[in-house]
Amino acid sequence: MVKPRKIKIVNFKPDVTYFKPKAVPLSQLKEIELTIDELETMRLANLEKLNQADAAVKMKIHQSTFQRTLTRAKEKITNALVNGKAIKIHGGDYTMPGRDRTGPPGAGFGRGRGAGIGRGLGRMQGPLAAGPLGNCKCPKCGFEQMHTRGQPCNLTKCPKCGTLMVRIDLPQNQREN
Repeated sequence: MVKPRKIKIVNFKPDVTYFKPKAVPLSQLKEIELTIDELETMRLANLEKLNQADAAVKMKIHQSTFQRTLTRAKEKITNALVNGKAIKIHGGDYTMPGRDRTGPPGAGFGRGRGAGIGRGLGRMQGPLAAGPLGNCKCPKCGFEQMHTRGQPCNLTKCPKCGTLMVRIDLPQNQREN
């Protein structure tokens, strides 16, 4: 039986979650998936210049876990750079310290994989998931627009008032079958 991965504390929400080589169509690229917690290890080690022991304390994991996660992240980034692959940043086994759903999708309550509403929920499950047919709605002014695939609603600003939008489900009578 495989031991579950340790939940890591992440104090960083990336604004950009996709990188690709210039002038190469996305359809021709292979993709490397870098998790949020792997990105956090790189940020702590390379930008904050923390040693592995101090960075591990910040993430509330053992130093050896930090080292393995950092090594895995470096291998993925190197593979993407050397072999011309796109880098997609998402998911992982992490939680945001505020636990108030202000972090990236999947952060806050439970693991970074999934809807962010508790452990054990898979991708696009749980009471807040709207699926591919959902819309983005502004909680402040009520403006609603069709969800753009690949662009999380909680990272989209309302064009009318600038507030971050939320994902809502379409009523049954508006769904295409």
